[in-house]
Amino acid sequence: MSFLNGSGAFNTSLKLKIASYVLFTFFGYLCIGLPLAILPIFITKTLGYSTIMAGIVISLQYVATFLTRGWSGTLIDKYGPRLSVYISMSCLALSGVLLYLTYLSRSQAFLSLLILIIARLITGCGEGFIGASPITWAMLVAGEKQTATIISYNGIASYGGLALGATLGVYLNQHIGMYAIAFLTLLMGALGYFLAARRPNVIAPASDQTTANPTSFLTVLIKVAPYGICLMLAGLGFGTISNFITLYYDHFHWDHAALCLTVFSVLFIVGRMFFSNAINDYGGVKVAMACLACETIGLLVLALFQQPYFALAGAAITGFGFSLMFPSLGVEAVKLFSSDRSGAAIAAYGLFIDISLGITGPLIGGLIESFGIEYMFSFTTVIVFAGLIVCSSLNRKIVRQLATR
Repeated sequence: MSFLNGSGAFNTSLKLKIASYVLFTFFGYLCIGLPLAILPIFITKTLGYSTIMAGIVISLQYVATFLTRGWSGTLIDKYGPRLSVYISMSCLALSGVLLYLTYLSRSQAFLSLLILIIARLITGCGEGFIGASPITWAMLVAGEKQTATIISYNGIASYGGLALGATLGVYLNQHIGMYAIAFLTLLMGALGYFLAARRPNVIAPASDQTTANPTSFLTVLIKVAPYGICLMLAGLGFGTISNFITLYYDHFHWDHAALCLTVFSVLFIVGRMFFSNAINDYGGVKVAMACLACETIGLLVLALFQQPYFALAGAAITGFGFSLMFPSLGVEAVKLFSSDRSGAAIAAYGLFIDISLGITGPLIGGLIESFGIEYMFSFTTVIVFAGLIVCSSLNRKIVRQLATR
């Protein structure tokens, strides 16, 4: 059965097919996002630890994600993506239980922090296993020609779920309590596991070249590194907003931090939904350059104008700018390998966003402690602009290579 109509446009059947697989990504990142915005305040205000400690604890998740991405990619290519989804959903459900124990033991600060650290590590494992599995599953079902669309849809599910989770987490914490976040995390993980069990597993046949000369994950990682570095630098702006915007609003005694996260996520989703075709039309690297320029402008607005309305505008521009970063360069990274190594390619490429989000916590937390939260967005503006320079250099190299062929 063809998923394309006569004009080549995606029909409803294809869109629903892709959505049914990236739904696991949404469940995963919703669980990851739920406690994200409330943890800095919980660690600093409730438990009494420093901002640096809050950043370190939050970033431990990405250390675990970094360590499990490669394993996940290997399992996907060898056994199919369903096993990786199973592991992810189990880890996230367990993190919900641990988050509830963190809340119960909040009167004993050290014990609560210790349980939270374990919860963050297990959450990181869940993220590591969910990162590439739904993308690869959808690619095996819908075909490699749909890679750009699949990665774009998956990005809506991941960052949309992350931002929605953070917003919902703030609301639940304010009106019900942290235990509600823990319960919802457990519920989403269990639901994702149940739905995965109802879908047939698919394994890509090994190519003759891969059978004769198997490509190590380290080789894959090195090959995708030029694209991953650009993504890593762009991710710092996203990580700063998602991790520290609640503290930023609290510092200036502003209301509606959750609204800022909502605006960020809505513009991110708008960018993914209406402009993803630009990747096929103009090429991934050129789209990434435009994204980095837009994200730089958004962060500059946040840095220069410390007022709530400008904060909303800056977050919106930043979210829109970051929207196509992952799929634009992800498409280029996947093109470097055969289909039976697509899981490893996506996993290796995804490591760079893990590195970015992993260093954001301690880096920005340390900057706040040393210089003040007022300089947070000035720093991230410079970093993202550096990403634009690196991406421009990569584009010039690609143009030269094409000219010599």
